[in-house]
Amino acid sequence: MAGVLEGIRVLDWTVFQQGPVASMILGDLGADVIKIESPGGGDPGRGMIRVAGAMVGGREVQRNPYFEAGNRNKRSITLELKSKEAREIVYKLVEKSDVFIQNFRMGVAERMGMDYETLRKRNPRLIYAHASGWGPKGPDKDDPSADYTALARSGFMMMAGEPGSDPIPVQGGLADQTGAVMTAFGVMSALYARERTGRGQKVDASILGSMSFIFGHPIVFCTMANLWGFKIARSSAGNPLWNHYKCADDKWVAMAHLSPDKFWPALCRAMGLEHLEKDPRFDSMDSRMKNCRELIGILDSTFATKNRDEWVKRFKLHGLVFSPMNNMLELTQDPQVLANDYIKVFDHPVFGPIKTVGFPLGFSQTPCSIRREAPELGQHTEEILTELLGYSWDEIGKLKEDGAI
Repeated sequence: MAGVLEGIRVLDWTVFQQGPVASMILGDLGADVIKIESPGGGDPGRGMIRVAGAMVGGREVQRNPYFEAGNRNKRSITLELKSKEAREIVYKLVEKSDVFIQNFRMGVAERMGMDYETLRKRNPRLIYAHASGWGPKGPDKDDPSADYTALARSGFMMMAGEPGSDPIPVQGGLADQTGAVMTAFGVMSALYARERTGRGQKVDASILGSMSFIFGHPIVFCTMANLWGFKIARSSAGNPLWNHYKCADDKWVAMAHLSPDKFWPALCRAMGLEHLEKDPRFDSMDSRMKNCRELIGILDSTFATKNRDEWVKRFKLHGLVFSPMNNMLELTQDPQVLANDYIKVFDHPVFGPIKTVGFPLGFSQTPCSIRREAPELGQHTEEILTELLGYSWDEIGKLKEDGAI
């Protein structure tokens, strides 16, 4: 079955993570994504975690996991955009495309002739998305940015951890990934608007804006209720039933009971603490809050008596709200994750059958799919020029001689 965006063509002039993942999302949804790269080295993300030919964990890794993670379902064309001939190829592609995405600093697209005003003249129905760092306005709009700086500026690193702890970074590109999702959401919304109005438009998204939106509730709590401190110490959490605990095998369980009075009796039974159910120190939300350190200490000691799997069985039996705290390996083995294809097996031409990130949405009539691995640099240049734009092989040869492709 065809995907949601079957028949939509996306031009992807992006690098690293935020932009590439945004266009990859559209590709997963069925769009034909053409990645525009420079002939010299392409997307710098190809050089991130440079492991090609190197031994990693005792085995040779022939592809770059960082690049593979954000560039599946794409074709790659190499174009030297300083060349007039190469820019003309882009313009011809724009005439046959629906979406153009770029994530360069402010002013780069204008200098290269790849800005919205230039491209919309070639295709007024074009959806043009700019995935920036700091947004299109303000005193810092022209400044460079990265995932790490967005994590810092959004307040995330100061919110994570316990009171008095140093700022806590999170690896893996959380801000970039969040910005990618919002960029793709903006493109989808603009495509829907185009169906109603016939008009294209520019979409602006940023990692700062995306991370600020993700923290919508904490921000409103701060501005409306003056609750500016969100760090909570595990050992003194006011609701001990909303906390995480270490088991005998050094694995952790997170408990999340927003109605703790409702679940307190079940928790006591599940943990063999029936004698505490009516204890006046703990028999209500207020009493547990007043004596939270004492109760957390008891729960810590009790959790330490059994392995996590045993607690999981007991908590399921008693209908508690909880989850094992997975590491990345455990996530890729989690039966619930696998059952929903959040992690799925893809038959990669180099790696063979390998687990990779699936798509977090399900569509009954227009399912998402992984149709191809991330492309080699310029792998589809001739294919795109001949099949899509009608270039002859003599013309392609001349473009190569001139350094345009």
